[in-house]
Amino acid sequence: MPSSGRPGAAALPSLEELLAGAHVVSLPMRVKFRGILQREALLLDGPLGWGEFCPFPEYGDPEASRWLAAAIEAGWQGFPEPLRPLIPVNATVPAVAADRVPEILARFGRVDAVKIKVAEPGQSLDDDAARVAAVRSALPDAAIRVDANGGWDVPAAVAALTRLAAVGLEYAEQPVPDIAGLAEVRRRLRAAGVPVLIAADESVRKEDDPLKVARAGAADLIVVKVAPLGGVRRALDIVAQAGLPAVVSSALDTSVGIRAGLALAAALPELPFACGLGTVSLLAADVTRDSLVPDDGAIRVREVAADPGLLAEHAAAPERREWWLERLRRVHGVLAAER
Repeated sequence: MPSSGRPGAAALPSLEELLAGAHVVSLPMRVKFRGILQREALLLDGPLGWGEFCPFPEYGDPEASRWLAAAIEAGWQGFPEPLRPLIPVNATVPAVAADRVPEILARFGRVDAVKIKVAEPGQSLDDDAARVAAVRSALPDAAIRVDANGGWDVPAAVAALTRLAAVGLEYAEQPVPDIAGLAEVRRRLRAAGVPVLIAADESVRKEDDPLKVARAGAADLIVVKVAPLGGVRRALDIVAQAGLPAVVSSALDTSVGIRAGLALAAALPELPFACGLGTVSLLAADVTRDSLVPDDGAIRVREVAADPGLLAEHAAAPERREWWLERLRRVHGVLAAER
């Protein structure tokens, strides 16, 4: 295998080796999330474990190359030694109607923190406020954070967060799309005395320089996801350089991908917030029979292996399998060119 040009990165396996251990699955969702009802993923069976390559279909090959680097780290390099055995996690409530909130929360068991999706296209602030109020009614003492996925502009974000703050918000994740907007929302909320912290997600993982948000003073904390940042070790380095508290989250992964998120959360020097790693509960199926789902508000760090029977049961249609394998070929080429 050729060596990597980036210190600390796993050597790049050959394309033939990756293809030999590749499995493509399509898993049904319990509820629509990010506009999808089926979650597709390509799993890689490596010598040290399983890796997951599942960038959303709209992502280009250069961005997807970081997801492949993370999958290779998991399967061919392994993870850093953990500093803690249990990772506290939040429940995740998609942009559902308020009357469905109890049903969603019931899938997570006991939780101390909840992330609520807001700013969904086609919905109103009244819809968001009703959903947030339903969560607060069900969990009077839980920490509540909202995630807009950049769906507001600055005035709308300030108005929305001022209103939603009435229930007590721990923080608001990516209220607007860009770093300058985050800084402005943060400034306006502080000037108005609205006690909502600002968290950056897309402005960390989708930027060519994930440290821009810290240098701009645009956030109080950052959300880090292993796959979009290129692996656990690279994410640890970004958190260290940013100098901001970090929340580890997932990208709607199977339990194989969640294992990588747990590795990051377990290796961080400090973990001040519950992590967004309970999202396997949003899937109606998984690739392992012992899924990484919360128990009493936390997930224990442990190894995960894909089950051959489940891989076969949820195998993607032939045309979708070929789509993913062709994507793997292209993205492997991007990584090879970089190294």
